[in-house]
Amino acid sequence: MAGKKRRRKEERPRIHPKNKYSDNPPDFALLASLYPSFQPFVFYSREGRPRIDWTDFNATRELTRVLLLHDHGLHWWIPDGQLCPTVPNRSNYIHWIEDLLSSDIISGTNGNGDTVRGFDIGTGANCIYPLLGASLCGWSFVASDVTDVALEWAEKNVKNNPHISELIEIRKVKCSQNHFSAEGLNNGESICSEEGEGLPSSSSDMPASKDKSYCGPPILVDVVRDGESFDFCMCNPPFFESIEEAGLNPRTSCGGTHAEMVCPGGEKAFVTRIIEDSVVLKQSFRWYTSMVGRKVNLKFLISKLREVGVTIVKTTEFVQGQTCRWGLAWSFVPPTKKIISPHVTEKNIFSFMLEGLQRQFGAIHVLQSVESFFHTGGASCKLNASCFTVDITASTDHCNALLNNKVKELDEIASCSNVQEVFQQIPGTLLVKGSLQHRDSPLSGLFSSIFQELEDALRQKFCREKSGANNL
Repeated sequence: MAGKKRRRKEERPRIHPKNKYSDNPPDFALLASLYPSFQPFVFYSREGRPRIDWTDFNATRELTRVLLLHDHGLHWWIPDGQLCPTVPNRSNYIHWIEDLLSSDIISGTNGNGDTVRGFDIGTGANCIYPLLGASLCGWSFVASDVTDVALEWAEKNVKNNPHISELIEIRKVKCSQNHFSAEGLNNGESICSEEGEGLPSSSSDMPASKDKSYCGPPILVDVVRDGESFDFCMCNPPFFESIEEAGLNPRTSCGGTHAEMVCPGGEKAFVTRIIEDSVVLKQSFRWYTSMVGRKVNLKFLISKLREVGVTIVKTTEFVQGQTCRWGLAWSFVPPTKKIISPHVTEKNIFSFMLEGLQRQFGAIHVLQSVESFFHTGGASCKLNASCFTVDITASTDHCNALLNNKVKELDEIASCSNVQEVFQQIPGTLLVKGSLQHRDSPLSGLFSSIFQELEDALRQKFCREKSGANNL
């Protein structure tokens, strides 16, 4: 049993393997010895571990400054109150886009020769994504924002790094009187933790945003110029609907203005507008991407993408410490293959929470329904009631049957094995977890869709109606 627990822990999504900090997290003691300005912010725990106070904006800002200088050769600064990003976290997003661009999922180029060209939506005063993308990968960027403060300091951060300054254009977004008086688009994160940055760790279980339409400044349409083409766009949207919601984690402080953190409708409305803009711009971008802070919003946005007819959707999960967020990517460029390219890693572990379980049902009932669900498609199932697991073996035909023939048949007959587990968290709440045993199976791309169908079926059967709509 202990061995199984260790294996599950190792398979947990983590920092991107290409990330500089994947195997070597920041050494606070070393940085303090090399950079005297950082030394006052470092103290030691009882165990002798060097730490910083994550509620101190000055400490987090100085850490970001020395990491960018020490590890990336970048000179950087932001004024008080502006959003201060964590370097390891932002590097994850850069490396995921790098994976997308290096894959052969879609064909074609942006028409800019060998130079990769990106668009950073709401770059903020920190301008972190263009700086990292240019220094790590040699990419060129257009970085947009609204506020004078963000534009001024983004420009300063670019000019202070002359070795990459020609790769980055700072572009002002012009607002009409019909737009709400936001001070900026900016990367909408205001809180961070020691090992990650973003929403509180329970963000996947927070209520969904109410359906509100975005009414802010232009995002892509009316900012992208006629004839321009890009390989990708990226964005950390304003995650929150109110400033009160943005302050849910009082133990951390990474600064951030109201405009950086909040917009009507939150990230759901903001990313929905990016999707709507992408329908207009279509193949002006090879990939459209955005960060998402809540799993319930991710599900909604994926369904929105299916409605508008994109050719491919990709997601990833970023986990650092207790912070979990998702990356969402889509394209209108025709895919080159039916089977997803191995260059972009597929998840082999999925999970969801069943909350609001009706009193007459327990874990064994859910487990039996999982077995029945896969049996309906003809899959082979073996239920282990003592361990609360179901071992499942399914072929191509079985998978197509489970998805009601919505997925086209693959070019070959294949099979995949997965294990479904059910754990009780608290009374009335169960965690359902699925693990794909053969990662390189041709059917691995279908696993996510099948698991989503299972989740919907279990919610409909076991959960109270009010919980089924709001939780994942």
